[in-house]
Amino acid sequence: MFLRKIIPFFVVACLLSISGQAWGQRQAGRVYEFLNLPQTAVITSMGGYGFPSLVPDTGMSLMIPSLLSQDHNNHLSLNFVSYFDDINYGTVAFTHYMEGLGHFAGSVQYINYGRFVEANELGHVTGEFTAGEYSFQLGWGRMLNEQFAVGSNLKVIYSSFYEYSSLGLATDVSVSYHNAEHLVAASVVARNIGRQITTYHEGNRESLPFDLVVGVTKKLANAPFQFSLVAHNLHNFDLSYDSPLLLPDHFNGDEDNGSFQDRAGDFADNVMRHIILGVEFTPIQSFSLRAGYNYRRRQEMKVDTRLSTVGFSWGFGLRVSRFQINYGRSHHHLAGASDSGLSAPNHISVSTSLQELFSRPDTSK
Repeated sequence: MFLRKIIPFFVVACLLSISGQAWGQRQAGRVYEFLNLPQTAVITSMGGYGFPSLVPDTGMSLMIPSLLSQDHNNHLSLNFVSYFDDINYGTVAFTHYMEGLGHFAGSVQYINYGRFVEANELGHVTGEFTAGEYSFQLGWGRMLNEQFAVGSNLKVIYSSFYEYSSLGLATDVSVSYHNAEHLVAASVVARNIGRQITTYHEGNRESLPFDLVVGVTKKLANAPFQFSLVAHNLHNFDLSYDSPLLLPDHFNGDEDNGSFQDRAGDFADNVMRHIILGVEFTPIQSFSLRAGYNYRRRQEMKVDTRLSTVGFSWGFGLRVSRFQINYGRSHHHLAGASDSGLSAPNHISVSTSLQELFSRPDTSK
């Protein structure tokens, strides 16, 4: 019975993934990159990628739709990020359960790039314009049995930059495993499978930011710690980046590929670029501390001559009455640790159950 339920879903997921990879292999030249921004403060504080949650989390299910199979009914999630300079982005999401069909989530994700001065070729100011991108998303998740669940997101994407605009369609498909007895959860998700419907320039169709992600979460039974590991971009092993400012020396005629130690080091470096680590400490039920480490971000954004916290992130969660408030902060560059024009992104999330929020207290006791 279980296999009959899950095999058709896997067939569809594989077909969509194969077609998605046709547009998603390259890291450069992609559109709608804002889709990969962390949608909640919890994700920001844990390294920037969604991970399988052991408890219901509306924001996490926006990135891993099979997590909607958990107890999500009439939950509202509001998220806002003060990004770099005057850029900001956010997400609004609402979930609802329909008997016999499963759990559904509707959300809107946006990014506002701010206002720009418009000038002609002589430098004369002629006005202003804005730029932004939007994703309208419908998610679905359902349990197959006590431990396995499936889910999918459908996204309609609109992007506008001055006189140029683009419309796209994308989908996410995921499978989740949840073992309450052993306090472990795992998920596999193929994200942003799709294509541009209309392009910025006629005849120039660009790829979407496809991503194949696997995550595992383990909570300790006798200690208030939870650990997560996420492996991303599994469809593309080589995530290395060579700066054009650091060109190799080819003038000596030596084409040596390096020693075994060098090759092993390069291999280990490439493996780690796929890995994000996170930890959550919950000393009491209403308060949590979180931290994450994104190796790839650190390698690409660090300055070798300076010690810094680039690649690290942190945050906390606080339960206040019927509201869950989360804060996350990630460090992308040395500029983010100073009081200069840039600052590290600050992410604030507020969520609540509307069913609890508007319910009347029981006064019969």
